[in-house]
Amino acid sequence: MLAGRGAWGSASCLLLILLSADFSRTEAPPIEISQFQDSINHWQNKHGRDRKDQRWKPSQVVEIADNILQYQNPDGGWPKSIDWLAKIPAEEVREIYRSSIHRSTLDNRNTYPQVEYIAKVYSQTGIERFRESAARGLEYILAEQRPSGGWRGSDVDAITFNDDVMVGVMTLLLDIREGVEHFSWLDETRRKRVAEALDRAVSVTLACQIEVDGTKTAWCQQHDHQNLKPVAARTFELPSICGQESVGIVRFLMKLKDPSPEARGAVEAAVQWFEQAAIRGLRLERVPIPAQRFENHTATHDVVVVSDPAAPRMWARYYDLETGKPFFCNRDGRKVESLAEVEIERRTGYAWYGYWPESLLRDDYPSWRERSGGFPRTEEGPSGGLR
Repeated sequence: MLAGRGAWGSASCLLLILLSADFSRTEAPPIEISQFQDSINHWQNKHGRDRKDQRWKPSQVVEIADNILQYQNPDGGWPKSIDWLAKIPAEEVREIYRSSIHRSTLDNRNTYPQVEYIAKVYSQTGIERFRESAARGLEYILAEQRPSGGWRGSDVDAITFNDDVMVGVMTLLLDIREGVEHFSWLDETRRKRVAEALDRAVSVTLACQIEVDGTKTAWCQQHDHQNLKPVAARTFELPSICGQESVGIVRFLMKLKDPSPEARGAVEAAVQWFEQAAIRGLRLERVPIPAQRFENHTATHDVVVVSDPAAPRMWARYYDLETGKPFFCNRDGRKVESLAEVEIERRTGYAWYGYWPESLLRDDYPSWRERSGGFPRTEEGPSGGLR
């Protein structure tokens, strides 16, 4: 039997473990898990599609948090494309991913959702390991910011708006700066670093807005760290003006409580571009097909574009930087003018058209203008004469 201080220390540790275990068996108020859906979908569409894994319930927040913690890398970040709610032995997942399991990334809406979720679990439970994990994750994010002010995804070292890399991180930092309760434990030194990182990120985001013939439009999925110009990532992700990713950027800028004239002008310019870039008279139709299994997904429906004068307006994922026309790509990097020219693996495995800006234009933008008091457009355009 141990005695003295050592015995008391061992007993204290055992008590803490038991208390944590008792709490983990008690369901708690569920914490939002939608931010994990992209990662979950990638797992289920590829490695998990033939599995029948049981999953934690959203109310089992400690179990979910511990499941997340076992994949946190030494640098504080997380690997991508894991089902964070699945009851899978970690050894099996490590065997599937091998060395890539140790590669932390913000890609596929990753790492910043883990930090936020774990911080919320700590706020609910007071379990110290969750505070420590969230702190390490935040340190990873701050360390990953490039001198440009941007963060990269996993496909190219560039300022990345694809998969909400920039928007997701900036939203997390904005929440911290605004004093959300689940980060109340952060000390002032780290709060200052968060605020400075956010300022640099907002500045480079505004600077990246694409200008065509003197008029600001929207953003590309990726921008070069040095010259801020649009750059390619994967072979089918070419430089362009992007109808999807730009919506998230505008929504973020609308969250700023006291936006600068530059931020206001960026929103106005992007909204005008969305209106001009809308596609009318076409709709997407999903046509059942025999299941075709590809590396990253299984297709049970093809996607075709049909003429329909009554169809709601929609937008393309990519618009040409010079002509402003929609375009599409194949995995070999071949640029084509119609969805029908895209091979079926990419046609069914990528969002080439969507309705992303609709609710922004219909609801969010009018509310934002009313909330911010509105301001007149100038004759120089919606950007108010910005460069």
